[in-house]
Amino acid sequence: MQLATSSASGLRLGLCCLFNSEPIRFRTTTAKALLALPRAGQLIKLSELCLHNAKSLQAALQALHRLGIGAFRIMSPLFPRMTHPDVGYGMDDLPDGDAILTTLETCRLFAQQQLIRLSFHPDQFVVLSSPSTQVVASSVQELAYHGWLAEKLGVDLINIHAGGVYGDKFAALQRLAEVFEDLPEPVKSRLTLENDDVSYTPQDLLPFCQKHQIPLVYDVHHHRCNPDQLTIEAATEQAAELWAAKGCEQYCHISSPKTGWGSPNPKPHADYITLDDFPDCWRSRTMTTDVEAKAKELAVRRLMSDLNILTANHCQH
Repeated sequence: MQLATSSASGLRLGLCCLFNSEPIRFRTTTAKALLALPRAGQLIKLSELCLHNAKSLQAALQALHRLGIGAFRIMSPLFPRMTHPDVGYGMDDLPDGDAILTTLETCRLFAQQQLIRLSFHPDQFVVLSSPSTQVVASSVQELAYHGWLAEKLGVDLINIHAGGVYGDKFAALQRLAEVFEDLPEPVKSRLTLENDDVSYTPQDLLPFCQKHQIPLVYDVHHHRCNPDQLTIEAATEQAAELWAAKGCEQYCHISSPKTGWGSPNPKPHADYITLDDFPDCWRSRTMTTDVEAKAKELAVRRLMSDLNILTANHCQH
């Protein structure tokens, strides 16, 4: 399904997981803390946390609409430790389960009405190309949780990295392909791959993505840190073709180096985006771009101003 853009220019900028200045917080817990409680106490605590986080997500979406931000990456542990082997749970186990599900539906409808695009980026321990069957099994279980939650919230992409090379990049990608084919449909239909700053470049992943019809989330910062023979323009265009084949708006990531491009390690993200780091070829495209910057919504708003992006919401004020 083609997603409409929320900005006059065609660029939809996204916030990643957390806020800087907005009074919105998500809570979590550890398995160790939960295991100190009897099972009934665990479920009461988890129920309170999940309901709090569902309501925080609702507040987050309202804040995004007010700020004119058109996309949001939802934190993976929205429901803490849900897939943990010792303290895991389902909605039916929680005293507030019905209220939590009702709040999720409210979030889904609001995001849909306000054209706020939602995504997930599961944690780094989700590795489908691992030679370890145990790692793959836990990764699939975690992705199944994301797929279930994606259906509840209307999330349209679950983005992961290809993982490690393990001495043989071709064999690693072959393992990934085999696991991909057997993923639950709510995951498989939403799964995307992202180039990283160590192992897999766009040139590595694009043929794989084309073969298996998986969209590529093009991270330009990672590409600059881990370059290949493709230009930014070529990588952007080839990735765009994969999204078009799915009938969806292209998704990319942008960040700037904390210590500058001349530093020994340009990989860590800066507080804000340096305008020169935003590719010129992106300015005229209809696309979603997650802003990976430490200042969170402040960085998104500054980049919106720098790019002269005016949303329909902001034009009313």
